[in-house]
Amino acid sequence: MTPDRSSATDRRRAFHALHQAGCFAIPNPWDIGSARYLQSLGFKALATTSSGFAWSRGRPDNGITREMALTHLREMVEATDLPVNADFESGFAANAAGVAESVRLAVATGVAGLSIEDSTGRDGEPLFALGEAVERMRAARRAIDETGGDALLVGRAEGFLVGRPDLAEVIARLAAYANAGADCLYAPGLRTPEDIAAVVKAVAPRPVNVLVGGASGLTMAQLASLGVRRVSVGGALARAAWGGFIRAATELAKDGTFGGFADAASGQTLNALFGAKS
Repeated sequence: MTPDRSSATDRRRAFHALHQAGCFAIPNPWDIGSARYLQSLGFKALATTSSGFAWSRGRPDNGITREMALTHLREMVEATDLPVNADFESGFAANAAGVAESVRLAVATGVAGLSIEDSTGRDGEPLFALGEAVERMRAARRAIDETGGDALLVGRAEGFLVGRPDLAEVIARLAAYANAGADCLYAPGLRTPEDIAAVVKAVAPRPVNVLVGGASGLTMAQLASLGVRRVSVGGALARAAWGGFIRAATELAKDGTFGGFADAASGQTLNALFGAKS
């Protein structure tokens, strides 16, 4: 099913508007049910999680194919009325031309935005060389422009996640991605207020996404005060769900008891929630 063009355009317009001022949370569902529940809580936009989706398919993060990702994006877009930002890994392609092809296919699913990472997935060479990473970002920008130009492009610098936590390099890469056409910048792995503030200042006026993937002393209000525009949680919600499942299942397997079900959601509540969506 191809998303209605006017609906996709409206969602993309609303998504761009969210990035103009203030700070908003963009949580990461991993399936249709979690997306619909997050919408019911009043969030204004959602983002997919490559890790959360991969685990739901019994695969590790970065272990899904492009076709699997595209099918998932179509399902997520159709599941909710909210703008959906795609965690599109490194574009599922070895070169810039392949990135452009993948981005065109992703835009066709109706997503309001998508991110492109600079990680390679190779242990010995975890990041694309800067020049190659920039060309891949330019290819993504051209592909979006050729499809109408209204999907938002997020440039991700993965240094902190792949063992190269050099703030100066991360900032240089984000600035280069902005110059290559990224609308929003994102460096997952930033932890301290000082590092976050430095990134926000360096790439201004481009909006910055910050990942909060675990227990953190930072609040939404504090992140807003640092100039952060949006806050995502990656696979954290999926991991929280897996944590409850693992604890309950392990207790049942090892002890033969059922205490892990004490905090389970009400079936009546879930049926009422999902029954309201045709």
